[in-house]
Amino acid sequence: MEFNYQQQPGLENKGKYVSDPELALVTIITPYYNAGKYFEQTFNSVLNQTFPWFEWVIINDGTTVEADIEILSFFAQKDKRIRIVNQENKGLSAARNVGFENARTDIVIPLDADDLIEPQYLECLFFGLYYHPEAAWCYTCSIGFGAEEYLWKYPWNAEKLKTYNFLNYSAAIRKKDARDIGGYKVEKWSYYEDWRFWLEMLAADKKPVHLGTCLFWYRRLDDGMLSTIRKDPERVAFCDKIIQDAASKSNGAIKAVEYPLKKTEYPYYKPVMFKWDKQRKWNPIHDKIRLLLLIPWMVMGGADKFNLDLVKGLNRERFDISILTTEASENVWQQKFAKYTDEIFNLPDFLDPAHYAEFVSYYIQSRDIDAILITDSYISYYMIPWLKKEFPQLTILDYVHMEEWYWRKGGYARVSGIFGELLDKTYVCNSATRRVMIEHFGRTPESVETLYIGVDNIEFDRNMVRPGYLYNLLGIEEGRPIVLFPCRIHPQKRPFMLLEIADKVSKKRPDILFVIVGEGEQLPALKLAIKERGLEGIIYSIGRSDNMKECYRDATLTLICSIKEGLALTAYESCAMGVPVISSDVGGQSDLIDDYVGRLIPMLQEEVVDFDTRDFNEEEIEMYEKAIIEFCSDESLYERCSINCRKRIEEGFSIINMTQSFEKVIEDLIANESLVEKRRRQSTSLNKMGYLAEELLTNKNVGDMWESESGTVWNERCYFEKGMAEADVTLERIYSMRTWKVVQKYRHFMVDTKAGRGIRGVLVRIYRIFRRR
Repeated sequence: MEFNYQQQPGLENKGKYVSDPELALVTIITPYYNAGKYFEQTFNSVLNQTFPWFEWVIINDGTTVEADIEILSFFAQKDKRIRIVNQENKGLSAARNVGFENARTDIVIPLDADDLIEPQYLECLFFGLYYHPEAAWCYTCSIGFGAEEYLWKYPWNAEKLKTYNFLNYSAAIRKKDARDIGGYKVEKWSYYEDWRFWLEMLAADKKPVHLGTCLFWYRRLDDGMLSTIRKDPERVAFCDKIIQDAASKSNGAIKAVEYPLKKTEYPYYKPVMFKWDKQRKWNPIHDKIRLLLLIPWMVMGGADKFNLDLVKGLNRERFDISILTTEASENVWQQKFAKYTDEIFNLPDFLDPAHYAEFVSYYIQSRDIDAILITDSYISYYMIPWLKKEFPQLTILDYVHMEEWYWRKGGYARVSGIFGELLDKTYVCNSATRRVMIEHFGRTPESVETLYIGVDNIEFDRNMVRPGYLYNLLGIEEGRPIVLFPCRIHPQKRPFMLLEIADKVSKKRPDILFVIVGEGEQLPALKLAIKERGLEGIIYSIGRSDNMKECYRDATLTLICSIKEGLALTAYESCAMGVPVISSDVGGQSDLIDDYVGRLIPMLQEEVVDFDTRDFNEEEIEMYEKAIIEFCSDESLYERCSINCRKRIEEGFSIINMTQSFEKVIEDLIANESLVEKRRRQSTSLNKMGYLAEELLTNKNVGDMWESESGTVWNERCYFEKGMAEADVTLERIYSMRTWKVVQKYRHFMVDTKAGRGIRGVLVRIYRIFRRR
């Protein structure tokens, strides 16, 4: 995962709404001693929080530098939620204890004066404790920056904590639990105060909640307190003695609540409305349309690029944009989205799936959301009846990229059809998908419209990109034709057909190269196949790339041989860069690709029957071969199509057209009087149906739980069978060994699950049968 350590929180003050401190739900406490150097960025990171219902107690621990006193005073006057407590210098532990004593809320969050927090930090910590009243504290993973840079994602292990402090000092701590252990202990020297604090929590049998996301930034300094301690052997011994004593009393069996969860802990939980105090306003000035996107994740992909382009392109003067993701993911594109909105929450990182709907209801109430857009989030579709029931004023629409017959008999197109009557509008990215929605999934023609995704033709302009990137990266001779294959390496994209096409092309034009750009589940097998077939000098793979413009700039052609597409984003980008596209004639590709800008190749593979076959139609491969060689040989054809590519994008497929159309769509749907009345009627009808809407969502969560469990059991079975096959374990061998050691030898296949224990039991019985012989 590539991470930009320069994209730090607090680089500017974004002027967020300042809530009444009397409405605070959490208290931040910050010891301040000669800490002016980095304080402004810390100050900004706190004031930029998405959760404005906090107070901030800053303990001036006897600061001696006049300039630092002035800095603290200057910033403290800027926000009424800040209170300063002055005292003589007593050290970190004493200062934190004073902070706890002065906190007016039940949840306290320590934050040092030079560290940073992501905008969502307070809100995620609050809900981590809200749904776990039995927990004493809640913490997140962290980011090291400054003298060292790293992502710190360490799983909870109470026994390990006795000898190694993998925890942050910053967390949301219940004040009563801190009091139970006597707070932070004051010693003659500074020491590992937070480590001892956590060990004493364990000694009191208090458990944490660990959120699976990096929201805390820990500044690493060469002259920090830890560095000072480690330079003095006497102080090291002093600190080690304190930790050893605390560790000897701590409970190494304490379990944490670890997010993301593998499955829901409340399978039959009925969704309920969050009881929100309407006095707590996120921002009472509602002068923009507040749009909430419900999406699965933020990763590299065409649908995700559409989401990113939409968030980037919508007019900030007219829209406030929020994002909730619903699938567990590393979200490698989150920093890209974070450039355009702070309101990003990855629900699996801090919520049980059973609580998603309740949190969404909190979010709608606290932000006063006007409209929801659903794109590729399956669980969100099942929330629609309940949301319509509870929020009759809410506009809900979705965007469907394509139908997928191989997945859930139609994929997102199918579920959009199921809930179509409750959607204010469905938009699709191509005309073919619109026909499918109407003809196969029962949508009325007026309820589905085509809205082309578009591409940023200003960003993707070959005249603005220097050539040579791929040639230098791969060490190949400039001028050789390059056929680009940019996609997720997945059966849907038919990457193994690329091998067949390249093999055929190379026999007639060995100078033509193929470059794969992307990652995916089939990439390792694809690389192996390239090597086995001796195509390493013809086909190159560079993995995922953030330099797509440079890749297109060097490409002669872009190849798309997918078995299924909506309208591929790579086709838009390629055309914008003046690179002709050779594509399979699937989905809505014909809306953009034709002989004017490239070639469409008929699909001769049957989607449902042989979706992941590696035995391809020879006639289809020959058509790709012919088209590639034609474009690489006929300069006038190539030049004409290259010019046409750019022209077509500028005339009707730019991202500016897309975002402007979408802005008008949202405004019209919200203001449409007939739709307003329809929403009111739907809400009334759904309320008359009792708990039908709730039960629908509940059963979806139950189904997901069982699907997850069955997947786990199946994976364990496959893992066991593979291991046994590799080890060449047979019944005869078990018998001939006549020893229990065989079970011990293969115990690493016996995972600690019901399936694993069952397999282990079978082996034991087999062994006993043969021993009796």
